[in-house]
Amino acid sequence: MADMIPHAASPRPRTTLLTISTRLVLNRGVTLVMGIDSSTQSCKAVLVDAADGTLVDSRATPHPPGTTVDPRAWSAAVDEATAGLLERADAVAVGGQQHGMVALDDAGTPVRDALLWNDTRSADAAVRLVEEMGGPQACADAVGSVLVASFTSTKLRWLRDAEPEHAAAVRRVLLPHDWVSLHLAAPGSEPWTDRGDASGTGYCDPATGEWRHDLAAAALGHEVALPRLVAPGEVAATTRAGASIGAGTGDNMAAALGLGLATGDVLVSIGTSGVASAVSATPVADGSGVVTGFADAAGGWLPMVTTMNAAGILDLQATLLGVDHAGLADLALSAEVGAGGVVLSPYYGGERTPNRPGATGTWTGLRPTTTRADLARAAVEALLCSLAEAVDRLVAETGQQPRRVLMVGGATRSPAVRALAPAFLGHPVVLPPAGEYVARGAARQAAWALSGAEQPPEWALAGEEQLALDDALAARCADVRAAYADLRDATTP
Repeated sequence: MADMIPHAASPRPRTTLLTISTRLVLNRGVTLVMGIDSSTQSCKAVLVDAADGTLVDSRATPHPPGTTVDPRAWSAAVDEATAGLLERADAVAVGGQQHGMVALDDAGTPVRDALLWNDTRSADAAVRLVEEMGGPQACADAVGSVLVASFTSTKLRWLRDAEPEHAAAVRRVLLPHDWVSLHLAAPGSEPWTDRGDASGTGYCDPATGEWRHDLAAAALGHEVALPRLVAPGEVAATTRAGASIGAGTGDNMAAALGLGLATGDVLVSIGTSGVASAVSATPVADGSGVVTGFADAAGGWLPMVTTMNAAGILDLQATLLGVDHAGLADLALSAEVGAGGVVLSPYYGGERTPNRPGATGTWTGLRPTTTRADLARAAVEALLCSLAEAVDRLVAETGQQPRRVLMVGGATRSPAVRALAPAFLGHPVVLPPAGEYVARGAARQAAWALSGAEQPPEWALAGEEQLALDDALAARCADVRAAYADLRDATTP
């Protein structure tokens, strides 16, 4: 059983003179580090200059679709994505999708496919675990968040009840980024994780950075080994070639590192999930369950509001209307604010915030005069209403008014999202330059571990775009938000 407190990583083994010489030749004397983003959709690897974060090379390999995946597919993907690059890096770290359950037997083999964060079959298990812990506020006080189906502990309880033969075989539980990190490590390395990703399991206290072994055992039905907790800037292990491996972290924590978020910054990310997060100097324990009180990857905290439906809202609407994303944006911007009275509740595959795992999408206000442009506009407005509610709840819980609102993710390429986001969010919006910020954050952590410094290196970002707030448009969008809230409250959870 792993210790309940982080302990120092083993000293780095000596790298052979041949390996050092080879790297110096390949890198022309520049120290390079690698960051890996093992996300729901793909594995992305970036090779960057450790001194300033300048991108040198990158590669990506897709992951299998679905809400359950054999973790060995992630191993194959990271091998493909890093081939020819990993040997050039003096250090590497992994940012990975949060919450997923990687359950291993005595031999370190998965007992079943990993359940991912967006697999909602454990929704009932989440309700039971919260009740067993004494209710929502007691749960938040213990693990920083009120459990929903995304959290690893709920998936362990589902495994106990639905597949008892598999549950009985489990001897160790890892998170997705832990699995990938261990795959990169030299043979004989012991699994590890960091407090950022651990804070999303449902059996770690983010306020203290300690495992709650009792909660893991209660969820699964028996004691189980957990990875050792490694401090943010420590070397956790080495690769087969002797390069340092950093602690790694969850994808949202890595993105915060990659963007250099500071206290007062609010980050809105529009990918598979929608996320509003903010760096905080103090932990959060929201008994309502809306704000999750995660730790970050730099020794602080990263309270967060997460939705399951984000960019997929636009993907589906483009498909239904038979257009590409550029065509969807053109249609949306040609319609009036409010989409002619059409309102969408976009919880197509269930929802996490609000917690409605069984919900489906609901349209209202359709009339004989409704146009394709109205349908496109309603989809964009629903996405932005959902994100605006997330930001509002985050600000209310942390008590921090945004100094800056930053927006990243694939959906930010939409001209409609760019044109309307400030009005719905109620703030000017900063668009950082396009980049793989989860992988960049992991690379920054790798450079931190390599340096041995107390703080991560300062890497500047250049080329930010400013989206101004139109107060008159914001006033009109407030009515849209009110209609969205009415539909949300009227629909059955």
